[in-house]
Amino acid sequence: MAGMAGGGSVAAGQLDLVGDGLSADSDGVGLVLAPTTLTAHQASVVHLQVRGADDQPITRFATVADEPMHLYLIRSDLTGFQHLHPIMAADGTWTVSLPATPAGFYRAYASFTTAVRGRDTPLVLSQPITVPGAAVAVALPPPAARTTVDGYTLTVATPRGPLTAGTAGTLTVTVTRGGRPVTDLRPYLSSLAHVSAFHERDLAFTHLHPVPTSTTGAAGPTLTFTAELPRPGAWRTFVQFRTASGLHTAAITLTAAGPAR
Repeated sequence: MAGMAGGGSVAAGQLDLVGDGLSADSDGVGLVLAPTTLTAHQASVVHLQVRGADDQPITRFATVADEPMHLYLIRSDLTGFQHLHPIMAADGTWTVSLPATPAGFYRAYASFTTAVRGRDTPLVLSQPITVPGAAVAVALPPPAARTTVDGYTLTVATPRGPLTAGTAGTLTVTVTRGGRPVTDLRPYLSSLAHVSAFHERDLAFTHLHPVPTSTTGAAGPTLTFTAELPRPGAWRTFVQFRTASGLHTAAITLTAAGPAR
């Protein structure tokens, strides 16, 4: 896919994304997505283009975390998380298949790195998506130190103190199964876990960057991340990790305190 994108490669976590992901354009680069209305509970195909200041599709993207384009989908109540990798055609049109999606209001985020004024610039642009129909909002689970998925237990900790909005903190995630440490974590998207977070009020988007470590062979059970949550409040956080049994996605609510005065 890197060859199709016509760009170079950037190490995972090497570049910090620009902005909060809530705009369809930034630095003269815009996101066009269609359709923006989907049919509830039916699989669908979505097309998107990233356009430059001349309104022409951009066709050169750097490969970041093994992919030139990452597409995220989340419902307004922070459920329905999807992390997908569209495929680009020669004309700069990206295509992605979405699984059956329940009714509700969603936001789709395109995360990519492309040249802006001659410099590789990481951007996250987004567009709202509507899925008409009766939707029942799911209450945001309270902040917790532990969550489970597929028989795995993930325990999170902040060894350097509580997270503060706008300040880089440290987050550790320890993976166990049946009370035993999991040591068969496998590389996924150039690291041993991929972590995405969405703010409860405005759906602002951010990544938690893994502290560089070897991704050769199996590893675990504890992973360390640099966590810089740009807004105070609750963040629904999705931890994706791979083991010998496949890819797993765990969800947990984290909080960031307001800056000290």
